[in-house]
Amino acid sequence: MHFHPPSIDPGIIALVWALALGTFIYFGLLAVGTTGAFAIVIAMVSTAGIWLFVRTRGNSA
Repeated sequence: MHFHPPSIDPGIIALVWALALGTFIYFGLLAVGTTGAFAIVIAMVSTAGIWLFVRTRGNSA
């Protein structure tokens, strides 16, 4: 018997990518010395943009 991994909705994959890259941006901004408030705002806006981009342009093949 051959098992296949479960199918995952493209929106969930886009969310995983967005959260991972948004977290990377947040800690990167903190590492270069920006304030926490500025870092969280930029990270949240970036996360939303990344999610939208991956959701609309991503290929789930």
